[in-house]
Amino acid sequence: MSDEYRFPDGFLWGAATSAYQIEGSPLADGAGPSIWQRFVHTPGRTVAGDTGDIACDHYNRWRDDVGLMQSLGLQAYRFSINWGRIFPEGTGRVNEAGISFYDRLVDALLAAGIEPLPTLYHWDLPAALDDRGGWLNPDIAHWFADYAEAMFRRLDDRVKRWATLNEPWVITDGGYLHGALAPGHKNLFETPIASRNLLLAHGAAVQRYRAIPDATTWALSSISNPKYPATFEERDREAAERSAAYMNRQYLDPVFGLGCPAAMQQIFGQAWREWTDEELALAAQPIDWLGVNYYTRGLMKDAPEKWPVGADYVANPEATYTETVWEVFDQGLTETLLWVKERYGNPPVYITENGSAFYDPPVASRGRVRDPLRVDYLQRHLCAVLEAIRQGADVRGYMAWSLFDNLEWSLGFARRFGIVHVNFETQERTPKDSAVYYSQIIASNGSALGSEPDAVLLSAQARGVPLGSVDQPVRVAAHGS
Repeated sequence: MSDEYRFPDGFLWGAATSAYQIEGSPLADGAGPSIWQRFVHTPGRTVAGDTGDIACDHYNRWRDDVGLMQSLGLQAYRFSINWGRIFPEGTGRVNEAGISFYDRLVDALLAAGIEPLPTLYHWDLPAALDDRGGWLNPDIAHWFADYAEAMFRRLDDRVKRWATLNEPWVITDGGYLHGALAPGHKNLFETPIASRNLLLAHGAAVQRYRAIPDATTWALSSISNPKYPATFEERDREAAERSAAYMNRQYLDPVFGLGCPAAMQQIFGQAWREWTDEELALAAQPIDWLGVNYYTRGLMKDAPEKWPVGADYVANPEATYTETVWEVFDQGLTETLLWVKERYGNPPVYITENGSAFYDPPVASRGRVRDPLRVDYLQRHLCAVLEAIRQGADVRGYMAWSLFDNLEWSLGFARRFGIVHVNFETQERTPKDSAVYYSQIIASNGSALGSEPDAVLLSAQARGVPLGSVDQPVRVAAHGS
């Protein structure tokens, strides 16, 4: 191991999940249904008809799962809160049983020495609010702020860092433009409305939070997918610029007080309405840190027929691709972090998601899951983070996506992102080689990155850490309480 690879003191190491992807029991204890509950139960919406009715059964197994996190040495756990567990009708009555679940989870995490990092919205809008227009209703900013305040007042004495929204671009592009994600709409005119209302809801929640004495820290988690032109031709460079404005700057520029990119008018045409000064001011409420979700880059070419951005992806024949057909491009993470540094004044950044889907068998083989491609992905991308820090980016933490194999939205259980394997027939958890490797990275504060991954795994094994577990048996199917 080498001190050359050590991260700054206090760097926060963790892993991430989201509520609908892992919790299961979506209607338990008085919870209201979400748009994802409806979506997955609509025939043809998900691969193999998979649903989140059970998922990883985390709602029942959360105590064991916290113990597993502790055995991995996680210092933080990013999770999301199911809005419908708190407000079954979306607004109004608070469901005590639902809020108590997260109360107990936060207490258990803290008792295990793990910092809770809750995200208020990771795509599972209460169905009752969707019936009232959902993200198209101008009142939703106030609904979201009410929900956010209920969570602050219950958990803020123990939570130091909050995030409002996860990946607003995915919500609007997948849910309102292309129909691939809940609520499954395909409407160009709805898309910029939903985008604006998401950012107004973010701003309203932050504004509400700032009014609470002794408030802690707030952030937005946004996907950051750098765009590169496929050729040196001007039309491909312009296509890459439009794509970057649509996916990245459309959401980050308003939050950092830079207004809306001019390209939005070109992309949406008659569907676009310029923001008012009041709307821009609300979206630009000061945040304390930025969550960056990074998986891949986009290599773009001009494609006028590709509605509405006029750009299309180009494959890199020399690259490795994940099972989600995303290019492994660690250099893009360094460049993304440096772009955030330069464009937005070097805010504190936490990598709130970074990970890869590669094939894993449905059942662990002799108590072990070998995933060398995921180990390699981890090593490359953590080195990319360290390089950005060396060049002055203020990066303060890293959350691996995902802690568990889970319901990968409309792809069902067909894609596995977890560093912990889940046998969905038995709910057995088995840390993969990537989890053992990551645990050694955490224990060394990054120094283990200076050694070959196989050597790190063998060294861990020699110290009595059996591959397939970490410090204690975790391949169990017993329920928590």
